[in-house]
Amino acid sequence: MNNAVYLGIAIVAEVIATSALKSSNGFTRLGPSILVVVGYGVAFFCLSFALRTIPTGIAYAIWSGAGIVLVSGVAWVFQGQRLDAAALAGIGLILAGVLVINIFSKSSAH
Repeated sequence: MNNAVYLGIAIVAEVIATSALKSSNGFTRLGPSILVVVGYGVAFFCLSFALRTIPTGIAYAIWSGAGIVLVSGVAWVFQGQRLDAAALAGIGLILAGVLVINIFSKSSAH
């Protein structure tokens, strides 16, 4: 499997795990707590495979940046989180940074 695919799986797993944290109610609810632990386990496992060829700093920038954008979207859609103009602008800048790395940076070449 392509290491970029592993990075994508790591991002999705981390978003699922982070989104389940609120539902776990401080790890007092079993189902969401299991989802958190398994999600983070899958995320770090797949991230470790992605790091075979993707530089650590680049992989982490993409992973964390995409995760922030996606978790914010999930929280907005499913948890009723409100995003004001400043939050949307900041999220837009993070997304722009991830796109710049992926499109223009030679450091991310693998």
